Amino acid sequence: MMFEPERPFRACAFTVKYATAPWERAGAARLRRAVFCEEQGLFDGDDRDAIDDIATPIVALSMLGVAADEVVGTVRIHEEHPGLWWGSRLAVAGDYRTAGALGAALIRMAVSSAHARGCTRFLANVQRQNGPLFRRLHWNIVDEFELHGLPHLRMQADLVYYPPIFDAETGFHAHARSNHARSDATRRAA
Repeated sequence: MMFEPERPFRACAFTVKYATAPWERAGAARLRRAVFCEEQGLFDGDDRDAIDDIATPIVALSMLGVAADEVVGTVRIHEEHPGLWWGSRLAVAGDYRTAGALGAALIRMAVSSAHARGCTRFLANVQRQNGPLFRRLHWNIVDEFELHGLPHLRMQADLVYYPPIFDAETGFHAHARSNHARSDATRRAA
């Protein structure tokens, strides 16, 4: 009887919340660098900009049992002027993109928490390949343009679908299906 080698365990439960602890903020910065600098090559070394000085970072934390384990997703929001909010730098760790629901959960938290803080219009510049996800989440295309050498869509959230979330400090919990949610060591090979 043979056993398959064990694959790494990946959490299938997440908490999406404002990044309040230093380790959460550092994890969000690391993830952004990994996605936007190393993987996509959009920025050289670091993607930090002036918006980070005023933005509210949001993180998705993988949960192992009842403890948060690591930052596996992030987005930031900021108010440009009263009522007009922006979301940017949406990133999900590569190993967690198969979960599907993680990006959507971050988007919902971003828009709903801004809505609770007085948002009357919420915009984002979205890489074209991510447009279908945003369309499914009730966003509309406002404009098309190129940014950082890639085609982008300026999109606006339909706030009717994003009720205000007033407790973004503690966040909300989500469960996402993952093909690797448990160890494969328990599977037997004949």
